[in-house]
Amino acid sequence: MPVLIRPRNDVRQYDDLVDHWWDERGAFAMLHWIAKARADLIPRATSSDAVLVDLACGGGLLAPYVRPLGYHHVGVDLTMSALRLAAGHGVSAVRADVTRLPLRDDLADVVTVGEILEHVVAPDAVLDEACRVLRPGGRLVIDTIAATRRARLLAVTIAERVPGMAPVGIHDPALFVDRAALVRTCARHGITLRLRGLRLDVPSALAWRLGRRDSARLVPTRSTAVLFQAWGQAPTEAGETA
Repeated sequence: MPVLIRPRNDVRQYDDLVDHWWDERGAFAMLHWIAKARADLIPRATSSDAVLVDLACGGGLLAPYVRPLGYHHVGVDLTMSALRLAAGHGVSAVRADVTRLPLRDDLADVVTVGEILEHVVAPDAVLDEACRVLRPGGRLVIDTIAATRRARLLAVTIAERVPGMAPVGIHDPALFVDRAALVRTCARHGITLRLRGLRLDVPSALAWRLGRRDSARLVPTRSTAVLFQAWGQAPTEAGETA
């Protein structure tokens, strides 16, 4: 069967690669490691009806980490093949554009914006929606790729040549994220972001590559020049951050 060649950042690639979502040695292996790192920033639910909205949930890779934290997990994505997988892992799947969410204001105790801002032409619109559905005092968790030369080299030129790091053509480096603009956008909504970088733990990656462990891991780093996380709290109704 011929290999389809798609334009960079073509959403149809996720249908082409649907069998890789839950393959921890497949094309989306890195997304498993990022999901674990994302979950480390999600607090345990404080009520039985707490809601986590997972923007661009894909195949639902965050689900195993959300489940023990006590949230009702709502996943939003455009790709139906991925949403069907997410639903099979306990996610309440919603097909929608993340710039126009069919969700009410103040719905979520946590909103995660994972590995999506570097795929859209209007990241501000995604963040505006994320902040709209976040309840007062709720937590916003983001991970994405910085708009730097180093990121273009590592996340595209190198990563696309290493199995499990990034599928060929999955990113358009022209869409990588301006960190200062990200901070400003969230500040408009009263959310002060904290940023930290993520890097591959080399010993675990080598052990994974050699088949000695099921996955590699990502560890925090000061540099936010490539893959990075950002998180903050929405203002409370009194106008102060929680």
